[in-house]
Amino acid sequence: MFLAGIMVIKSELKKQLMNRFADRVRFDEPMALHTTFRVGGPADVFITVTEENELIYLMQWVQDNNMAYYILGGGTNLLVKDKGIRGVVIYMAKALAKISQSGEMMLSAMAGASLSTLCRFAIHHGLSGLNFALGIPGTVGGAIRMNAGAWKGEVGDVLDSIRVLGPDGSIELIDKKSLTFSYRCLSVAEENNKDFSSSVILEGRFLLSQQRSEVLKAEADEILKARKKLQPAGLASGGCFFKNPDNGEPAGKLIDLAGCKGLRSGNAAVSEKHANFIVNQGQASAVDILRIMHKVQETVLKKFNIMLEPEVKIVGN
Repeated sequence: MFLAGIMVIKSELKKQLMNRFADRVRFDEPMALHTTFRVGGPADVFITVTEENELIYLMQWVQDNNMAYYILGGGTNLLVKDKGIRGVVIYMAKALAKISQSGEMMLSAMAGASLSTLCRFAIHHGLSGLNFALGIPGTVGGAIRMNAGAWKGEVGDVLDSIRVLGPDGSIELIDKKSLTFSYRCLSVAEENNKDFSSSVILEGRFLLSQQRSEVLKAEADEILKARKKLQPAGLASGGCFFKNPDNGEPAGKLIDLAGCKGLRSGNAAVSEKHANFIVNQGQASAVDILRIMHKVQETVLKKFNIMLEPEVKIVGN
C-alpha cells in the first residue's frame, strides 16, 4: 500500500528503526538497485528483515505510525516509478528463504526463497510438479501472490496451503480449499470474509508427486533451453509485461502482429526476441517504459480492439 506525496520521517522514528535494525535500515534507498527492471526512484525507508519476529514488529510499527508499506521480494514483475515509494519497503528475499521437505511429497518454502531454488530442490528430491516454474524469476511469496505460471502450469496447481501474517499480527495457516486461484491472481474465497490483500505471505506448502530425479532433470533442461531460445537474455526487464487476453492470441503475438517489436522510448524498447518483454537497454527511466506501455496498448487496441492489461505491477509516484 502507498500514500501519495513526500513522506518526512521524524528523527525519533528513524532512531527507533536504526536501534532495531542497525545497518539493515536505509533511508532514501534507490529502488533501481532492487528491481530487475533496474529503474525506480528512492524508497523513504528500506528495511531488510531476517526473522519472522522482525516482520511482526514492523507490521505493528507501520500501523502505530500510520505509515504506508510495501512488501518486496525479488523485485521481478515490478516497475517502480521515478519518484520512488513513499513509506517503508520491507525486503524479504534471501533471508526468509528456508526450504524443507515434510513427508514424502510435501515441500515447505519461506516466502523469501528463490522460486528457481525451490524448483531445483524438488528435482534433487525426486518431486514432480514445479518444473513449469523453472526460469521464472523472483521469490516464492511473489509467485504465490501472483499465481505465477508458464508452460501450462501455475502455482495453484501444486499449492497445498499458505501461512500468512495478518495486519493484526496474527499468523494463520490457510488451506487450499479456502483459496481462489485465477489468472495471475490469488485471493481468499469470498465466504471467508477476509481482507487477504493486507496480509503478508510467510510460507507456502506444495504437494507434489514422486518422479526419478534424472527424468525431472532432463525435462528441466528442455524447459530452460526453450526459455533461452524464446526470451531475451542479458537485458534488464520485468518479465512478461502484459497479461494474455482471456480469449484469442497471447499478448506477445498481438504486439508482434501490431508491429510494435523494436518500439523505443529513450533506452527502453520492446524486445525484438519476444514482443511481450519491454527491456531496459541502458539507463532507461520508468517514464520511458510507461510510454512504451501506453503506445503498445493504443496500437493493439486500434488494430484488434483488445486492451492489454499489465501483468507487471506498477507502484510508487
